[in-house]
Amino acid sequence: MNTMKILIIVPAFNEEKTLRGVILGVRAFLSQADILVVNDGFTDSTANIAREEGVLMLEHPYNMGIGATMQTGFLYALRNGYDIAIQVDGDGQHNPEFLPSLIKPISEGKSNLVIGSRYLSDGGFKSTLPRKLGIKFFSSIIWILTQKRVTDPTSGFRAIDQKGLELFVNEYPSDYPEVEALISASKKGLHFQEIPTRMRDRQGGTSSIGILSALYYMVKVTLSISIGSFRRVR
Repeated sequence: MNTMKILIIVPAFNEEKTLRGVILGVRAFLSQADILVVNDGFTDSTANIAREEGVLMLEHPYNMGIGATMQTGFLYALRNGYDIAIQVDGDGQHNPEFLPSLIKPISEGKSNLVIGSRYLSDGGFKSTLPRKLGIKFFSSIIWILTQKRVTDPTSGFRAIDQKGLELFVNEYPSDYPEVEALISASKKGLHFQEIPTRMRDRQGGTSSIGILSALYYMVKVTLSISIGSFRRVR
């Protein structure tokens, strides 16, 4: 593991309250990794904090969304020869304590993509009703299309290897990418698995997941998956 070149990609949009803590946490638990902050447009001091901490940084001229932000990070990782790229969100929810466990299956050659699941740890994760419905819905879709069970399909805490990077720099959903990315990876023959993790409470900001937004999320992702499947059949 120590010989592998690892990049932590932190997608950030106005994360001045939490970014420094995220960077320090990564350094504490995976000190050999480089850290790249992809600043997806900003109106606060996110960029200044990244500069103060001396991490790598790329900036979008305006807000482009999580899919484009991660794809920017994937492209940087692939062009610069990284073996593993890991998404760690800038809001502080992803617990850096689990970073070594997240990359272990990749370093051992057992998986191309590893997802940190909130629902495999002791006691499970207490979700809101909209999130529970969304998780069950998307888990069912993934099972139907890939015959693989996933307990936390919307988790953004995930690591990928070079094969995953090669796929995602060319094919990555622009909005709500997590579920569709797993289906795309499976269709291309990449192996993915989950490991148990514990998520922390959001360190800043508020969740956007409510009943209406959850329904919108499910409809939009389902349409995107359906269109993608139709294109592959053609």
